[in-house]
Order: sequence, then structure tokens, then C-alpha cells
Amino acid sequence: MRLVDAVAGGLGLLGGTLNADALIQAARRRNGLTDFGDENFIDPLRRFLASCAAEARLGVLGRLATQWDVARFLDNLLRMREAERLDPGIANVPVERPIFITGLPRSGTTFLHRLMMEDPRNRAPLVWQTIFPYPERGLRPGAPDRRIARVARQLRIFEFLAPEFRALHPLDATSPQECSEINAHVFRSLRFDSNYNIPSYRAWIDSDIERHLPAYRFHRRFLQHLQHQTPEAGSQWVLKNPEHLFALRAIKAVYPDARLVFVHRDPVKVLLSVAKLTEVLRRPFSRHVDRAQIGRDESARWLDGANRMIDVGDDAGLAEPVCHVHHIDLVTDPVSTVEQVYRHFGMDLPDSAAQSMADYVTAHPNGGYGRRDYRFEDHGLNAAEERAKFRPYMLRFGIVPEALPPSRPAPRGKGPEIILPRTPAAPSKTNG
Repeated sequence: MRLVDAVAGGLGLLGGTLNADALIQAARRRNGLTDFGDENFIDPLRRFLASCAAEARLGVLGRLATQWDVARFLDNLLRMREAERLDPGIANVPVERPIFITGLPRSGTTFLHRLMMEDPRNRAPLVWQTIFPYPERGLRPGAPDRRIARVARQLRIFEFLAPEFRALHPLDATSPQECSEINAHVFRSLRFDSNYNIPSYRAWIDSDIERHLPAYRFHRRFLQHLQHQTPEAGSQWVLKNPEHLFALRAIKAVYPDARLVFVHRDPVKVLLSVAKLTEVLRRPFSRHVDRAQIGRDESARWLDGANRMIDVGDDAGLAEPVCHVHHIDLVTDPVSTVEQVYRHFGMDLPDSAAQSMADYVTAHPNGGYGRRDYRFEDHGLNAAEERAKFRPYMLRFGIVPEALPPSRPAPRGKGPEIILPRTPAAPSKTNG
């Protein structure tokens, strides 16, 4: 792929912005549909594509993956609007008292989310549903629905090409998915910032708190579509994403009866993992990845997130106070920790669900994660400096410091390296 990128770059094939209008018209032709409904996604799409062209240094695979991603999102938007035309009642489907799990990434939010899915009364958007919320067009009655199989195949290809990914973020087609994949449909999601180095797009998202509001209006609409298709599934939505930290006002506006869970962990430990995951996600798409830049960016991003949790404390302006969960409690006594979450919100945890959660823990030691080996210096970070930055957050929530890995001396005269991509990969997480 490096050779392909070098040849393509030499021929001038990697420059230029992907054309948003051309992609939109192609989606209309492909689906035989023209109505997107609300078209406020178009400006964010143009900004995203312009930032990719100017800053992400996409390789051949990166450009192809971006086009595939955008095309899929546009197809889904057209299909959703057509479904609403055929059944206007979709807009009236209630989404009541959803539980939003958030906190610093790599803090245990995924583990808590998956444990709560062992209660059949709960539901979450699943990976395959966020990729393909509606079946293929023209599918004959009685024909098999191949969406799960298609997504499973995509994940296998991705894992073959990026073998580090599963140890960092084990994921299957039927796993509960983060909400960033939903919000990405309207191109207002930090999911793109994980996959690409696009600082101007990220600055645009961050520059106005109201930029998140259209994303969460769409988020509710997406849940209504899923609930309309499978009303027999659990009625209690449990939703998870670290990105929710930056959109709490939008969540309150769209879901005034929402319930909020903050998961807390030693942020210095978290940074090691999130920087490595970002590196792994970006490597297939870009012609180079600057690990030191990733370290700086992730430290700043999640220091902001930690400060937002300090500002909120127990009161996010919702009907019920914030529920606080500590990573150390979650990993040492998972079922009791989930039971405490239920009690906080006045819910009961049936014995059968508690047993299913215990069985899940037994079947997935270490949450399904593999062995990880990374150091602060890999991403240009200093443990003492990061500890000092995050000390107010740790003191505010009584977070116990975790043991940190020893330093690995760097070769004399060398700093954090710039990594060229060694392997192609499918879009990240299944974030595509």
C-alpha cells in the first residue's frame, strides 16, 4: 500500500477534495430516491471532505474508505426518509428515559454497556444496525437478510488487515455500538476525528455548542426507526459514547428525561490506551501518522472532558442526578456495580439478568480485551506531567491512581517516530 500510495501521489491522484454534490447525486441515482428530508447535513459533509483533503493526507485506501463511508450514510438517510413517507407514525415512536453512559474513553464504558445488555429489557443500537439500518432494496419476501453476515465479513477483513484492533476494542456484528456511528450519518461526530487527522473539522465541531443539537435530533430519529422495526425488543435504551461528554446540553434539549452515568478511571492510564487506539484507527487511512501529535491531541481532548465532568458533578440539569461508576468497582465486582446503577435510577435487577451478567463476565475474562503493551514515550507523553494536569479531576471524584508501565528508553537522538501505514484496513471500529 505504501508503494501504491507513492505511485498514486506521483501521478497526482491523491490531491483534490471529494465532491459532496457528486456523492449526493450518485446516492440519489443508486437508490432511485431524491428526498433526504432535512438537508442540514450538507454543510458538515462539505467541511469534513475539505478537511480530509487539506489535512488528513489520505492514501488510496483512505480515499476509497471515505467515499464508501459517505455513500453508505447518504443511502441510509434516503432510506430513512422513504420509510417515514410510507409510515409517518415512525416520528411518533416514544423514546423514554434513555440511559446515556459516558466518561473518558477506555474507562470501562463499553464493559458496563455490554453487561447491561444481558438484561433483555434493555436495548442498544447494534453494530450491524448502525451500518445498515434497513435491508437491501428490492429484497424479495422471505429472502434471507444478509446484513449481519455482511458486517461480520467486513469486520473479519478489518481484523485481518489490522490485527492489533481486536485486542484494543473487541467487536462483533451483533455487539452494542457507540452512538458516534449514529451521529456520523449527519457528519457531526468526533468519530471522524478518531479515524483522520482533521483539526479544522474538529475545531468547527468544537466552536459552537449548538453544533451538536442537529446530531442528537437525528440520533433520536434513528432510535425511533430501530424501535419501529423491532418493537418486541427491550424498551429501555442504554446508549454509550465518550463523545456524549461534549454534548450534554444537546442531550438535555432532545432527551429531557435522559439518565446519565459517568464512568471514572485514572485518566493517565486511559491516555495510554486511547492514544494507541487512535494510532491503530488512523494508520490504514493516512500516508503517515504522527504519534506525538496524537498524544498531545488526546491529552488536551480528554482533559477538556474531565473538566466537563467536574463542572457537572452530580447535576447535569436532568430530572435525576448523575450516577457515578468507578472502573475499579466495575472490574472487581461487575454485577454488584450494575445493581447499584439500577438502584440509583429506581430500577430492579432480576436474578435471571444478574446471572446472565455473571455468565458474561466468566465467558469474557478481562472484558474480551487482549494483552496490551504501550508506553508514554510512544506518543510523546510524560506520566508526571499528565498526572499533574488531571489531579483536580481525580481529587473531585476520588479516583485511585493505577500502576503505570515503566518507561522504555528511546534510542539516543530520536523522538516519537512518524509511522507510515504498513497495512490497509476497512473503516474503523466498525466505524465503517
